[in-house]
Amino acid sequence: MIPGLGHRRRFSDLGEQEILALAISSEEDDARIYRSYAERLRADYPASAAVFDGMAAEEDEHRRRLIERHRARFGEVIPLIRREHVAGYYARRPVWLVEGLGLDRIRGEAAAMEREAARFYTAAAGRTRDAATRKLLGDLAAAEAGHEATAGDLAADHLGAGARDDEDRDAHRQFVLTWVQPGLAGLMDGSVSTLAPIFATAFATRDPATTLTVGLAAAVGAGISMGFTEAAHDDGVLSGRGSPWKRGLASGVMTAAGGLGHALPYLIPDFWTATFLAFAIVFIELWAIVWIQNRFMETPFLRATFQVVLGGALVFAAGALIGGG
Repeated sequence: MIPGLGHRRRFSDLGEQEILALAISSEEDDARIYRSYAERLRADYPASAAVFDGMAAEEDEHRRRLIERHRARFGEVIPLIRREHVAGYYARRPVWLVEGLGLDRIRGEAAAMEREAARFYTAAAGRTRDAATRKLLGDLAAAEAGHEATAGDLAADHLGAGARDDEDRDAHRQFVLTWVQPGLAGLMDGSVSTLAPIFATAFATRDPATTLTVGLAAAVGAGISMGFTEAAHDDGVLSGRGSPWKRGLASGVMTAAGGLGHALPYLIPDFWTATFLAFAIVFIELWAIVWIQNRFMETPFLRATFQVVLGGALVFAAGALIGGG
């Protein structure tokens, strides 16, 4: 069992009552998020704040209609089920991670929220046999898709004529979600987590052949583990992160590549030549991680550098001290 996921239900296992309960709690959460955005923008962008106020009011109306449907089908008691209870369900970033980054980031987050909600209602309608419930969920899917268009209009209103093309933005976002995020997670895991066992073995044995064997085992094992974990924990249906096998492939290959990078130099028979070459490759790997974080994940360069270099240095030091001791 994958740690942390054993208590989560798969979406395909939810019944109609649970789907309605999940939709009700999600609409309530989204309304709160939109009102938080509105308050953040009200002083500088009153028109945008009014848009978010209107979107929050519509989410409230959606919740009211869902509650009425639940009452008609199942009575007054609504089960407590939230996003975090469902494996693969799309997550919302905490408001404080978004609201300080300006209108462009808030608009993009709102558009993603509506796109994900529309995807959820479309999938939910397909799993419902009751005609009235199916119609309600289908209507809400269409309404959420309309909200995405409304959120997209904020760029034209406040960002000028140079707003990014919607299709290019969506394609880039999908590329990041499907390939970059899993690949980056794999590269970080493969590059950093294998430092300790490889260099501990190197300094303990001073034997390139033994170090190579340990390095190959660590890299390949980590790649298989990360690949299957990424593919298994989210099927991509609701999160919109794309094919689980593509994400698993990206994560697994990059994890193995990160570990193999500083294991393969020990094909060289001379210990110190191999070790210094491995040092150089680790340096390149860590800076590649920093560049990817800064380029695709919008992580500030200095913060990414500090996190990656410090983490790598600590893991390397642990391996060297354990092996040298």
